[in-house]
Amino acid sequence: MQKFIELLEKNNELRIIDIPLDIYLEIPHLAYLEVKKQGGGKALLFTHPIDSRNGKKFDIPVLMNVFGSYSRLKLIINQPIENIATHLKKLIDFAPPKGIKGIFSTLKDFLFLRHTFPKSVHHTPESQSIIKTSDSINLFDFPILTTWEKDGGPFITMGQVYTQSLDGKKKNLGMYRLQIYDKNHLGLHWQIHKDSNHFFHEYKKAGVKMPVSIGIGGDPLYTWCGQAPLPYGIYELMLYGFIKGKRPKVAKCLTNPLYLPCDCDMVIEGWVDPTQIKLEGPFGDHTGFYTPIEPYPVLEVSAITHKKSPVYLATVVGKPPLEDKYMGYLSERVFLPLLQTSAHGLIDYYMPENGVFHNLILAKINPQYPGHAKQIMHNFWGTGQMSFVKHAIFVDEKAPKLTDTEKITEYILNHFRTQNLVITEGICDALDHSSPFFGLGGKLGVDATQECGEKNFELYSDKELLDLMRPMMSEITILKQYFTFTKNPICIVGVEKSNRNILQASTNLIALRDSIAIVIFVDANKNDLNNPYMLLWRITNNIDAKRDINIIENTIFIDATDKNKIDAHLREWPAETDCSEEIIESLRKKGLLDGITEGFMKRFHICQSPKT
Repeated sequence: MQKFIELLEKNNELRIIDIPLDIYLEIPHLAYLEVKKQGGGKALLFTHPIDSRNGKKFDIPVLMNVFGSYSRLKLIINQPIENIATHLKKLIDFAPPKGIKGIFSTLKDFLFLRHTFPKSVHHTPESQSIIKTSDSINLFDFPILTTWEKDGGPFITMGQVYTQSLDGKKKNLGMYRLQIYDKNHLGLHWQIHKDSNHFFHEYKKAGVKMPVSIGIGGDPLYTWCGQAPLPYGIYELMLYGFIKGKRPKVAKCLTNPLYLPCDCDMVIEGWVDPTQIKLEGPFGDHTGFYTPIEPYPVLEVSAITHKKSPVYLATVVGKPPLEDKYMGYLSERVFLPLLQTSAHGLIDYYMPENGVFHNLILAKINPQYPGHAKQIMHNFWGTGQMSFVKHAIFVDEKAPKLTDTEKITEYILNHFRTQNLVITEGICDALDHSSPFFGLGGKLGVDATQECGEKNFELYSDKELLDLMRPMMSEITILKQYFTFTKNPICIVGVEKSNRNILQASTNLIALRDSIAIVIFVDANKNDLNNPYMLLWRITNNIDAKRDINIIENTIFIDATDKNKIDAHLREWPAETDCSEEIIESLRKKGLLDGITEGFMKRFHICQSPKT
């Protein structure tokens, strides 16, 4: 990491914090605010982390927000992002070469693949300069952060988790939450759909322990590769070699058979007993909500090794925007050619960070026959990590850029018809809280590839429409209309829930069919109706399409409120990740929050959700 820190400094991408800050909330809160600044702020190096609750000081600095800008992404991959996708597309579109020149060009492309295979070294790597085994193992010797007040404890946020199949033929690099239980045990939050979990069941069936090693730091690209959506069985570390154009050098661990990059700052080695499961959580996660306490496997640490002067790499999770905005962008661009091989007609796609990626995807296609958009919808819902997507909206090739929020929303609304909606069911991300069942819930597909016919709405002002709605539905307290100049205006309605289901209560509103098209209900006390960025975050998080959508004639009603038993939702509804006001005030007094205004805090729902 030291070389990358020097590169960050050289490019004015690093802010060094020499003031002692606590690993409990203080460091994570400051990083949480930094990444939300315009352009993603700067990478942060905390040189004096402390643990005030246990009276400890650390000589290991904490580095955060490494991935938090497009400019830092370019420093990490050391080339234009477009080059990677272009190179991958050339390999996918391989055709027999013609002529001597074509043969040599093709050979050059395929010889490049030799860089994808990790190279084992037999000398002692720098990651094993310091070795701790047996009684000297202590995870609390490292500045592992606690991000949120209600978290179950400290957890490793950017651990590269290395595993292999029982026969050793398949290898995997993943990135999972790793809760610290005590000095030599941590929880492995690998979800049911992940490759490591598939390997785990092989070991469980065989009745043998599973080797697991965790790398922290080194080249930042290792960490990004750990979350790359590669097909099952393809080793993510090979992607590092493909991007960098050089073979990753790996060394064997000291206490298990796994191999990790030689330049990792820290390596945690261990074994998992498949018969031992322990409760993990709760933790705030990248959805902006806490995940519940659930049982997961436990890693017993057999060794910790590190460089002589290691740097602890970490990130922060919570409400958008965060580092995953930029990490997700790199994934989108790199894997577009791969997705296009199975989704014929796909031109581009975009997963907005305030849709928390798996909650919303926009896709541009070249429709060539009836139902083409619906075909690609189902393709997405059956493809790897794309299958977690809850809401998919498809537009045709004439649509504006998917990243131009105002223009693409206008285009979608002018092509929106309730007859072209697909509501189905499928697997969900394990972190999804709105589905009625764990890992299984509703999905919504919108085919907006055909312009809808003229609609003659009798439009009202917000106040006039509110006055008309209130007698029809007593729960309504406030509303705001968006895109009233389109063929399908959006009406956001703030409600105070009572003892009846919102969709059932809203049926009388169809009397206003000539004035409403898309009506979305949200909790009035948790949402600022003038903040569309965070409204999208809330709405896409809170919907289960099969339960929360009601279509009456040409009007669609959507319930994006918090759910309870009245809504036939029996799972616990989670709390949001809100910063501690006490910690924010402490950081402000230390002079670390220059430029963080009250408007900034409100825009991103930093503390408690703003009341309208």
